[in-house]
Amino acid sequence: MFETISRKFQLKFKNRSAAGIILAEILNDTFKKERSRECILVLGVPRGGVITANSVATKLSEKAFKSVDFDLILPRKLTDIDNKEQAIGAIMEDGTAYLDEQVNKMLQITPEYLEKQKVEQTEEIRRRNILYSIYRPVNKYQHVKEKTVILVDDGAATGSTLIAAARWLRMKHTPKRLVIAVPVAPRHTVKLLENESDEVQVVISPSIFRSVEQFYHDFEQVPDHRVIEILRIRDTI
Repeated sequence: MFETISRKFQLKFKNRSAAGIILAEILNDTFKKERSRECILVLGVPRGGVITANSVATKLSEKAFKSVDFDLILPRKLTDIDNKEQAIGAIMEDGTAYLDEQVNKMLQITPEYLEKQKVEQTEEIRRRNILYSIYRPVNKYQHVKEKTVILVDDGAATGSTLIAAARWLRMKHTPKRLVIAVPVAPRHTVKLLENESDEVQVVISPSIFRSVEQFYHDFEQVPDHRVIEILRIRDTI
């Protein structure tokens, strides 16, 4: 239905929060039969994805799930030297990385530049980990083996950060079930994400895709303090 509408009118979300509410309804329908038995952990990708993930977790908490927890996961995109919007891969704090070999070859990315990117992005992950830690649980991914993990971002262009995060989760924490959920992603990216998870849920999967931003009316930059405020509020729930 959404795809038919978007082909005619270019469906756009009001903002990240509204996109999360729509995404939560789709997820709720997916879990309808077993939700009373499901322990859910929603993981948001900073920064923008945290707003979407917060809406997803809040909406799912209103349903009859056994439990719905919320936290962050911190992958960072590795980017091209000449175009910081072009992902060449992504990395986690411990060095777990996903590299798009085809793109790296096409852009002639050197090993020296790639190593520099890995160091820079790992440092940024560590900075964010320290900054966000005050309102995060001490045992951040405790009991993940018993939970269905829903990995949420505000959209996926290449899928690099989500792939890195999904591989890290499966390698380090082996969730009972891993679902990747985004409001929008192009079809070829959805296929990549399907290989990294048990299930992918997308509201819009257009055949013509330029950027995630084109599918939002409001796609303003999200500062660190907004992420911290969401964590603070959720810490009191």
